[in-house]
Amino acid sequence: MSDSDDSEDSRNARDRAKAGFDDRVVNILSWVLDTETRAKIYVYLRQHPNSTSEEIAEGTGLYPSTVREALAELNEEETVERRKRESEGAGNNPYEYTAIAPSDLVGGVVGRVQDELNTVFNLDTYLGGDENAEDENEPVHIEVEGTEDAEQENPNR
Repeated sequence: MSDSDDSEDSRNARDRAKAGFDDRVVNILSWVLDTETRAKIYVYLRQHPNSTSEEIAEGTGLYPSTVREALAELNEEETVERRKRESEGAGNNPYEYTAIAPSDLVGGVVGRVQDELNTVFNLDTYLGGDENAEDENEPVHIEVEGTEDAEQENPNR
């Protein structure tokens, strides 16, 4: 086997490992962001900030209309930020998008997960099956260090 064959094999192995990693990231983000489409857009924007919807569609292989719809939702939820692309000359300046930091994304999900866990934990109270319950207890508290929300709640960290 020659050196060029070995380096080609190494490149192929790295490409397969990267593709597997990307798939795992997209699977996790699909849960966090509700759909695989939104997850793919988020990953693409983390790798290519300040991209237009057309660039995102081309880079992800998603339909342009699907990308535009998902971007509108993600922007409304403040998961992506958008601004007009500056260009010289006349013409229509498209929006360009940038995804928020992963730590901010996690911080936004924590409250939702915490509420759902507390609902399950207090199921008997909610269903009226626990007559001894004095009040609804919120025993599950999730804190994520390194997010803006956690720093604001606990500024002494």
